Formats: sequence, structure tokens, C-alpha cells
Amino acid sequence: MDCPIQPNQTVLFQGDSITDAQRSVADEADLGHGYAAMAAATFQAAAPDRNVRFLNRGVGGNRVADLKARWSDDCIALKPDWVSILIGVNDTWRAFDQKDPTSTEQYAGDYRHILTRTRDELGARLILCEPFVLPAFEADYAAWRADLDPRIHAVRELAREFDALLVPFDGLLAAAACKQPPAFWAGDGVHPTRPGHALMARAWLAAVSVR
Repeated sequence: MDCPIQPNQTVLFQGDSITDAQRSVADEADLGHGYAAMAAATFQAAAPDRNVRFLNRGVGGNRVADLKARWSDDCIALKPDWVSILIGVNDTWRAFDQKDPTSTEQYAGDYRHILTRTRDELGARLILCEPFVLPAFEADYAAWRADLDPRIHAVRELAREFDALLVPFDGLLAAAACKQPPAFWAGDGVHPTRPGHALMARAWLAAVSVR
């Protein structure tokens, strides 16, 4: 298996409720019920001899500024070798439900801050995941897309800047929504269903060369 994740390394999943996926905060080893848990289990089944450790510190409702605020405790202190990040849909969502927008410049600036800390303080490798939204809800989808799309492009630019692996969740789910209705993959357009999480897990594993 030509995978860059080496034996005895630690992989940390970070993000919002999509990554959190109802994990138990009381159990530091719990990975929740979503793509992170599915990807970790498949990786460990495919390469049990690598003894790779997986952690999940996703927190529901988080925006990139929340990650920045808790990065010392929930990333740096854990000393991961790899950090996988999925963040951004709440930065868009809060602009519409709470009239509390986050500009693309602020989003990219805070994101760059946590990536710089991760690189400089840990020397960790990075896996950046595109935030996404599907037209499976009552809100103004076009307005959401107009706000989210620049964040997706920012993530792609940051992946190039920091030599990170990129997981193209937005394009992947858009393509999947041509095969089954959007709600099949994410009932509210944001939170994946079980098939949605499974599709994301497969894409994450493909990014780290696990088939």
C-alpha cells in the first residue's frame, strides 16, 4: 500500500458537526458515527500492521475562528503527525441564520493561521477537505453557493500553499447528486446521511492512497 501515513503515526480529524458526528466527548478515543470513523476503520482494516492512531476533535457549530481559538488544546497539545480539516459551512450558515457573516478574507486568514501553527510547531502533514452544500433545503441555495464557493477556492489555494492533500468533497457530492437526489446524500443539504458519510470516507481514503 503506497500510503504516506506511516506506521505508528497519529491522524487528527478536525472540523464542525460533520466531523464530530455525535462523538462522545467523554471518550477521547471515540470517532463518532461519520466519515472520520468510517475512514479510520477501513484504514485500520486494510493496514492493521501500521498501528495508526486516529483522533476526532470535531465540534458541532464551529467556524474557522473557533478552530483557531481551541487549536492549542485540540491540535498542538495532541501532537498529531497528520491533521485533516473540514471547516467552512458554518461560516456561511451564520451569515444567513444569525446575520453574523465571516468574510472570505477572514476565513482564509484564520485558516492560514492554524495551518502555519501546525506546520511550524508540529511539522505535521495536512489534509484539507472542501466544505460543501447541496440543494436539499428550503434556504436560498444560490445565495449560499455565492458565499461558500469563495471559501472552497480558498481551501484549494491553501492546499497548494501548504503542500497538503486535498479532498474534493464539494465536487464529489455534486456529482453524486446527479445519481440520487441531494437529500439522499445530505438530508438538510449540510449534514451527510450514512451513504453521504460513506462516500466522503471513500474519498478521504483515496486521498491518502488507500483503496
